[in-house]
This record gives sequence, structure tokens and C-alpha cells, in this order.
Amino acid sequence: MKKLRVTVEGKVYDVLVEMLDEGTPAAAPHAAAPVAPLAPVASTATPAAPSGPPGSGNIASPLAGKVVSLDVKVGQSVAEGAQVATIEAMKMNTYLYAPKAGTVAAILVHPGDGVEEGTVMIRLG
Repeated sequence: MKKLRVTVEGKVYDVLVEMLDEGTPAAAPHAAAPVAPLAPVASTATPAAPSGPPGSGNIASPLAGKVVSLDVKVGQSVAEGAQVATIEAMKMNTYLYAPKAGTVAAILVHPGDGVEEGTVMIRLG
């Protein structure tokens, strides 16, 4: 058995994992034992950086990755919830959406740029 710590949606859990292929003979059957659920432990992980104060027009990267596309231009009006950019991390695309309606005041990154979690990419006015 191995004790591991797993983080799911910002909550940290300590779990026990049975390693079946480490020194266990393949022919030896394992009886299923009841497992009690483990309680969440206090998170030591830092929460995702906010895009700015509530109601702000800052659009920040939710994770580290590479900017794939910017779907807006400076001066363009956007509706709340409109897709404004795409980031790639670990061969998966993450889409960013406008947190409120407004006009694009500034674009602070370019396609191909690497960004860290919390980097403000677009400002809405």
C-alpha cells in the first residue's frame, strides 16, 4: 500500500493505493477489503490567481501554457461569455471567455507566447 495525496478541484485528499504489480505474485488472489472514505485535509496548494477584483475586466490565464489564438482585437466590443482566447497546455486547449460585456482595451500577449497561471492576457474597458 502507498499513501498518496491527490488534489481534485482545489481540495486535497490523502488516499491509500494498493500497488498490484510491485512484488505481488500474479497468481495470488486479493480479497476485496472495505475501504473507509478519507476526509479532505487542509489544502496547502495555492488557489488559482483571480483575474482581478470582482467585476474587473481583466482576463487572466487559468493555467500555465501557450497562447494558441486571440479571438478579439483592441477596440472590439464583446458580450459577456464570448470566447476571447485559447491556451494550450499538455496538448489540450482551454478557452477563455469574457467575464463581462465590454470593449477590449488592451491585449497583453501574442499567439505563441508562454503564459503562467494568473497572467493577465486581456483587459476589458
